[in-house]
Amino acid sequence: MPLKKIKVIAFDADDTLWVNETFFRKAEEEFCDLVADFLPREEANALLYEVEMQNLDLYGYGIKPFTLSLIEAAIRVTNGDTTIQLINTLIAKGKQMLNEPIELLDGIEETLQELSTRYRLVMATKGDLLDQERKLIKSGLEKYFHHIEIVSDKTEKQYAKLVKHLDIDVSEFLMVGNSLKSDIVPVLNIGAHAFHVPFHTTWIHEMHEEPTDHPNFKMLVSAKLLLNYL
Repeated sequence: MPLKKIKVIAFDADDTLWVNETFFRKAEEEFCDLVADFLPREEANALLYEVEMQNLDLYGYGIKPFTLSLIEAAIRVTNGDTTIQLINTLIAKGKQMLNEPIELLDGIEETLQELSTRYRLVMATKGDLLDQERKLIKSGLEKYFHHIEIVSDKTEKQYAKLVKHLDIDVSEFLMVGNSLKSDIVPVLNIGAHAFHVPFHTTWIHEMHEEPTDHPNFKMLVSAKLLLNYL
């Protein structure tokens, strides 16, 4: 299916439009430092990830669920002897993450500005509604998007629903994102196009084998390169 049929381009938000994952990795390192007297770094990090996975279906994605998992992991690491000071420190860390300044990825605004003159652009992301809306407004990118879609998770069903809502055929839809698992594979599975723009840091939960032989797939080192294809 030729790219000339594309009518709508959807962009993931975190680590596609702006920096996000870096804050989580830093918070994980700080958590390991805080509980170093109870558990070695590698084991503490593995326990935190285990708690996050156990909570995912209940809490979903985002900084607030991550903060709750930090607190729960701290309680487990210390066998229930977590101090109020440690809990307060973890809560403060979560608030700090929520208030981090928005750092746009290189060339993304110029790319959106150009593409918005020729296509309908959509921001399609998962996570906490309030947090994602706040980041979008702070980013200054809201004006480029025709539609904003914030969901609890990205699945084939969610993408098919989005395409139907946009009143287009799947062949007219292109998704751009940094996560193979969330942004690329489910989109290809419904018959649409997907461009992978990797971020230098990827959460282990989002890792997936790259579908390099798929006719609707491209891997770009920068979102700026979209303009070479569209």
